[in-house]
Amino acid sequence: MRSRRPERHNGERFFGNAASRSWAALAAAGLLWVAGCGTAATGRSTDAGVHGAVRIVVSGSSTIGPLLREVAGRYERRHPGVRVDVQTGGSARGLSDVRRGLSDIGMVSRALTEAERDVRGYVIGFDAIAVIVHADNPVEELSMEQLREVYRGSIDRWTPLGGRDEPVVVVHKAEGRSTLEMFLRATGLDNREVRPDVVAGENEQVIKSVVANRSAIGYVSLGAALYDIADGAPIRVLPLDGVLPDENTVRSGTYPITRTLTLVTRPQPAPAVTAFLAFVRSADSADLFARWHFVQEVSATDRPPTVY
Repeated sequence: MRSRRPERHNGERFFGNAASRSWAALAAAGLLWVAGCGTAATGRSTDAGVHGAVRIVVSGSSTIGPLLREVAGRYERRHPGVRVDVQTGGSARGLSDVRRGLSDIGMVSRALTEAERDVRGYVIGFDAIAVIVHADNPVEELSMEQLREVYRGSIDRWTPLGGRDEPVVVVHKAEGRSTLEMFLRATGLDNREVRPDVVAGENEQVIKSVVANRSAIGYVSLGAALYDIADGAPIRVLPLDGVLPDENTVRSGTYPITRTLTLVTRPQPAPAVTAFLAFVRSADSADLFARWHFVQEVSATDRPPTVY
């Protein structure tokens, strides 16, 4: 887990030692604030819930959601005065909810764009978009060009790819999903070019579609794919251009479809939110990142988050 991290997207940066001390002090202050009072932080979504518990609302990416639910559960057990409510619905929802004050934290499974600098972004880790097929599919790998042609509909049977003489069932992501945006960007496709047989929103819907049809192909978060494979789902992850996505190829950027996992807040998050963000990126959450097969942002324990 110590290979070079992928090249940074524009706008991502690190802070020096002085900022590290400031971040650590701010996080500690947030934890003291959580422990010391039962009233809500200033803001429209962070408020006092039942019996005065502080409620932090998190919404957005279905890729990050399962991880954040487990992190939130651990955080609540250690801080009984805090409740963290995690809701999925896509990265676009996460950004919108934070801007509208409906959520304290938005989950966005990509880097922020220049047009999104009205919110504050915190890099928490890295993921890959995995191309999946049924475990009974004999195809061993695809090139990026073959993947493009499959989703364009130019290749509509498995035979030229080394598979059976069966039609390719294309499973595509719904609009508003960062997984879709990153897939289109990496393949150079326009969404209007894609000829899907099935359109799904959540990663689990894509996986279920592939499990149900041995001729299907789809793409999901690598973390979601590996988690379900470990749980017995009959799917396989295909290498692209000869590279299989794993911890090292995601960190190095040699796998062709990698992405940043980002949490966003309003420009001045409440102390309780700051404390939770510090916990997400700390060693206290490292095993949960590993469990979901994500690459946690390194040095989370000794300097402030990558903020932009």
